[in-house]
Parts: sequence; C-alpha cells; structure tokens
Amino acid sequence: MAPQQDQGRPLESATAVREVLELLNTLLQRFSCGDPALPDEQSQLEAFRWIFTILQVGCDAFLWPDTQKPRFVDIVGATKKWGGDNADAFYQYVALDPRRSYRVVGIPGDAPYFSLTVYGGPSDGRYSERIVGSSNQRDAKIAPDGTIEVLLSPAAQPGNSIQLEPDAVCAITRDYLNEPKSGTRMQWQIECLDGEGDPNFSDAELASRLSAVKTWIADQANITPLALGEPNTVEPPYPVPNTTFGWAAGDAAYAMGSFRLAADEALVISGRSPECAFWNLCLWNAFLHTYNYDYDRVTINGSQVVYETDGSWEIVVAAHDPGHHNWISTQGHSEGRLWFRWFLPASTPEQPRVQVITIDNKT
Repeated sequence: MAPQQDQGRPLESATAVREVLELLNTLLQRFSCGDPALPDEQSQLEAFRWIFTILQVGCDAFLWPDTQKPRFVDIVGATKKWGGDNADAFYQYVALDPRRSYRVVGIPGDAPYFSLTVYGGPSDGRYSERIVGSSNQRDAKIAPDGTIEVLLSPAAQPGNSIQLEPDAVCAITRDYLNEPKSGTRMQWQIECLDGEGDPNFSDAELASRLSAVKTWIADQANITPLALGEPNTVEPPYPVPNTTFGWAAGDAAYAMGSFRLAADEALVISGRSPECAFWNLCLWNAFLHTYNYDYDRVTINGSQVVYETDGSWEIVVAAHDPGHHNWISTQGHSEGRLWFRWFLPASTPEQPRVQVITIDNKT
C-alpha cells in the first residue's frame, strides 16, 4: 500500500528543487554576460553544455545512488565532458556506506592501466578530500580466470581489500586503453554484502540529496571556467599524495600547462617519459573537458606517439596539421589547457620543454 502524503505540509524536496533550478539560472546569466574566462562564442557555447553535464554527473553521484543496492555508473565520456576527461579512459563511480561491506569484481579487458580508488571526505556534494585506499593491476592478485576481486569493508580483511574508514564516501574505477575505439574496456561489478534495502525514502532524504546536487554544481562552478594562466608553458610534473583535492588518482604524476596560439602558430612540446603503465597528453577548454575526439585527435598517448631514436618525443599542438606524426588539434580554439598524466611512473617525469613556431597553414 502506498504511503499517505500530508497534502497540507510543504515538502522540503520542493524547496530543494527550486534552489537547484535557481542556481542553474544563475549560471546561465553568468555565462551569458561575458565571463572573462570565456574569450569567444565557442567557449560560451561550451559553457552552456557544461551546465547540463555537471548537473547530470551531480545527479548520478548524489541523487540516484543506493549504497545498499549499488551499481557503477559512467561519469566521463564523449557526452560527459568535465573535470579532466580524456579520450583514452573510462571512469565509473559508486557511492559507499562506510558501515557496510562490498565485493567488487573486475573483468580485465585491454587496459594497460586500471585501478579502483576509495575516497573519503564530505558526503554533502563537496569534492572528496583524500584517498582512503586504492588497488591497481600491479598490486591486485588476479584470479586464474583473469578476474580480480576487491573486498571493501570497515574491518581489515586479508587479500585484495581496502578498509573503509568512517568518512569513506565513494569509489571510482579507472581503465585506460591505448586504443579506446577498438579495445575492450574493463567490466566492473559491485555487491553490498550486508545491505537491508528499501526502495522508498523520505522527503527529508530527497531534499538532502538535492541539496548535495546543488552543492556539487556550485563547487564545480567555483573551480571553472579556469583562467588560462601563463600561456605556452608546462609546469613541472608532480605526484599525487594521499591527501588530495577531488578525485585524482593516487598512483599518477601530473603536469598542467596552457597554450595561446595564432592561426599560423604551433606549440612544440618535447620531453621524455619514465617507464610507466600509461601516459597521455590532453587538450582541454576552460571547463576542463576535451575537445570533440570523434572528429580529430585532441589527445595522444604513449602508445600512439612516434618516438625519436633516443626514446624522447615531440608533440605539436596546432589548429591545422603541419605534417607532424604527433600532431594534436586545437579544433578551432585559440587558447586552452594542456594536461599530462603518467600512471605508475618509475620516477617523477622531467618537465616538458615548449617552443612556439610559425607554420604553413597550407601544409
């Protein structure tokens, strides 16, 4: 029998819905009225799409999850561009209750790098503050049938396991493919081992979830659009410690840079990568999402790069193909962000070198 509703009582969730819609309207006004980080019409159009992307991810992460009947959901992809996506990776998210135990099973595909990372911190829509624990293909024991199993539990467990500390809120899987269009992605499954389950929840619970969605959107809007910074530079790479902001990986080194180029200019980036499971370079807009990789190569990874005879590499960033084997397209953007990542590097990578050159657009 359906629960009775008190028709005379105003619903908390109705207020929460209204606040989310008001926030979205505020973002519309902000991006319509010349945000200084949006230099042209193309950036403004990307901002409008970002509004709905970040709303979608917020709903996936905070509105819909059931920690007793959990499932992994994709949080980045060709139509979910935000927060540092890239063409080579599949990311999945699941909310966790740190009081409960879970069994995660992974069926490997073609990924040279994959991992499961548990994050701790606020559960109110704000980004996680730290990494509770992680497991990747180098430290996880693989079963004879090729699968891996990781137990998540508030009590310490033997074997492949991550202990859930009291502030554990979610887990994120990563699998990176050298050829994501033709390769087989990882399959992840999760089961709560001690859940009771209830398909219904209260008005107060729904209001709380919607409030978390609002907080998520507001916090992401405070981060982006990201100012360009010093153009045509790449900062020194840095490893990620256990204390981190956001959902960064715990076994990767990163480096950020930027470009600002005229139509007849190209940015030549040269460097050398240490031994690692996987590395790539992505081009991002001010909202930290890749350009449309269905049309052009806007990211390049260590398997796709053509190396010099000494093992070094040179990548060319330009609007048009200059005839270089490691060209990646700015896809009409005069400025944007560069982002390097190296998973499981043997050492912190050296700082890439950059040079702006003039090219012949007829090439």
